[in-house]
Amino acid sequence: MADYIYTMEIRLTPDQQRGVTLVQDIARDAGMNIYLTGGAVRDIISGFPIRDLDFTVQGNPLKLQKQLEHAGATIASADDDLKTLYLVLPGNVRAEISTARTERYEKTGKPPIVAPGTIIEDLRRRDFTINAMALSLNPGSRGLLMDPFNGAADIEAKLIRVLHNYAFVEDPSRLIRAARFAARFHWPIEERTLARIESAKENNYIEYITDRAIGQEIEQLAYEDDPLHIVRVLEKEELLNVLNPHWSTAKVDTAGLSQLIKTRQQMNQLGYATDPSPAVLYFLTARLGDKDIADMRKLIPRKDLVAGWKDLEDNAKDLAKRLAGKEAATPSRTWKLLSEARPEMVLFLEVTAKQQAVAQKIKNFFGKWRQVQQKIPLLEMTELRITPQMPEYPKIAHDVFMLLLDGKLHSRTEILKFLKPLAPPPPPPPPPPPKRGRAAKAAASAVQPAAVAAPVAAKKKGKGAAPAPVPPAPAAKADSVKAPVPSKVEKHSPPKKASKPQKPAKKKTASKAPKAKGKKKR
Repeated sequence: MADYIYTMEIRLTPDQQRGVTLVQDIARDAGMNIYLTGGAVRDIISGFPIRDLDFTVQGNPLKLQKQLEHAGATIASADDDLKTLYLVLPGNVRAEISTARTERYEKTGKPPIVAPGTIIEDLRRRDFTINAMALSLNPGSRGLLMDPFNGAADIEAKLIRVLHNYAFVEDPSRLIRAARFAARFHWPIEERTLARIESAKENNYIEYITDRAIGQEIEQLAYEDDPLHIVRVLEKEELLNVLNPHWSTAKVDTAGLSQLIKTRQQMNQLGYATDPSPAVLYFLTARLGDKDIADMRKLIPRKDLVAGWKDLEDNAKDLAKRLAGKEAATPSRTWKLLSEARPEMVLFLEVTAKQQAVAQKIKNFFGKWRQVQQKIPLLEMTELRITPQMPEYPKIAHDVFMLLLDGKLHSRTEILKFLKPLAPPPPPPPPPPPKRGRAAKAAASAVQPAAVAAPVAAKKKGKGAAPAPVPPAPAAKADSVKAPVPSKVEKHSPPKKASKPQKPAKKKTASKAPKAKGKKKR
């Protein structure tokens, strides 16, 4: 049980992990059992990139809209018939929350009759075994994998297997889905499943596909890592024209789409989290007529995707205009403008920019200027103790980078001139090490004569003359009889303190005496 939770935690991105926790807590507070289902579980087990999160709750997810929006989620759209929410969680994480349900098809091409059901009944209505798994997110069974159709074994065997004999009769869109999964994973279709696909094609069940299913399949093409390959496979299987009668690979801007995928990979390596789906649809339909594009947009369930697709060109033109104007007159201003722009706009403009100056600035943003940024911290910063531990370091590093971009810090002299006022004060010198051995004894003997000198002088004065009287305090005139008492204390106290230091002097006089006696005998 814990193994699947551990697998989920290491396979999800940090934003996806936070999204799972957010939806899980909101569903629990509403008293609903919640499960991670479908493609998310499949991708966690198979090791493929997790593109979005699919949740299933035992209850009505439409009642969770306010709590989700309050927590920072954006509701893209809602399906009242299927009780499904399409949303974007914080961190640009796509998610879908649907109710556990049963589906009963009375006739091919007609919408199913939907009724609430258990999680096992919900898994039974799905398309393929690899998608019919659920991972519990509930307190008592968290981490429990429900796999009634042995989908994990098919993932290990890399097979695409349909759940039941009437799968393509009930929902002909599963023909497109089977071809899409086979092309994405490069997995073969199981033998009996393949036979049912051929039978469905012979009976032309695909003509009964619903508009809702067409819109969902068009949307899924936008999320593919290699959409051009998927489109080619669908065209080969004569399924692409089902999504739109005029659609073919000839209508696709293959050069632009290839450049988009390449630039997206480069941006991902630099740490940018981009959503290229609107741009993917733009290039996939680049040579289709306006009416065909408008018809396709109407069918897509996620309206935020449609809005991004519509506004893509206008937003890119606005960014290009700003890059060509005074707002990007210097490299530092250009860097600031591109850093603050939406990554999706930078991605799209990098592919479609027609002005040479604009294209060159974006190229420098991803290339040459990054190399300048990697030089920081400079050697001079280290010499002046300007380190990341300083609270002001981020600002100093940013200012240095901007000046380097604009060519205002050419030489070491200019760099030091800029950095010295910003450097921290030098640390205090360390204390001297303690002296040991002969050096310590010599230091101690040098201190002793100075300490002994004052008591010895006081003793000599005491023998030859009376000590100077201590003047009494002005307030103590009436007690003149008691005045000699403190003088006696002062007279006898110094010899007691200096009795020990006087011993070396006696030793010296004793050593000289024998020498003098020896000379007299001779």
